[in-house]
Amino acid sequence: MTSILSFPIDKAKLAWLDFSAKNQDLHSMNPDDTKAFSSYVFGLIDEQNAQLGIGGWLEDRRIYNTREQFNLGKSRSIHLGVDIWMSAGTPLFCPEDCEIHSFTNNEGFGNYGPTIILKSLGEELYYLFGHLSLESLEGKLKGQTLKEGEPFAEIGNYPINGDWPPHLHFQVMNNLFGKEGDFPGVCARNELKVFEKVCLCPYPFLGISAPQDV
Repeated sequence: MTSILSFPIDKAKLAWLDFSAKNQDLHSMNPDDTKAFSSYVFGLIDEQNAQLGIGGWLEDRRIYNTREQFNLGKSRSIHLGVDIWMSAGTPLFCPEDCEIHSFTNNEGFGNYGPTIILKSLGEELYYLFGHLSLESLEGKLKGQTLKEGEPFAEIGNYPINGDWPPHLHFQVMNNLFGKEGDFPGVCARNELKVFEKVCLCPYPFLGISAPQDV
């Protein structure tokens, strides 16, 4: 596999970001104010002289508390992918030989925005790339093949990206349950036993260790 960025992520200076209730900053700020939240995120990255912000697999996140789609009938707060916080326009590359499984613009505040799901041409694996630019969807075709290392998308900006600070939501699944262009990126605590069997740990696919091992 190759890096989904233009450089090896394991060689980069990473800022591990915590959006759980343990982060006291979140108790006094409103993450729904996207401009302020974006300044906060990228301020943390700059403070650590890091190339990118990263974190989030199976993190129980406070930042979903006020977003309606995460609290319809049940409270969903467990993050099933990993986020890579970088500037809008950052190019993204195919991790291995793949085909485009599906793509769509998942519109709405707090949603994925433009999203592409790639299917490995090897194992039964699916790679979800969320919060992209609208331009990333242009000219795409279902079944279109992409070579390992081929550029195919870029990180989007708010509000198009679901109104989040610019970042990539990267998620790896071994089953899509028939879904196209979308897949849950956050689950409820009582759903975790099911989803953690389907949503694989993304860190090895990025060539990095889990935060506690870094």
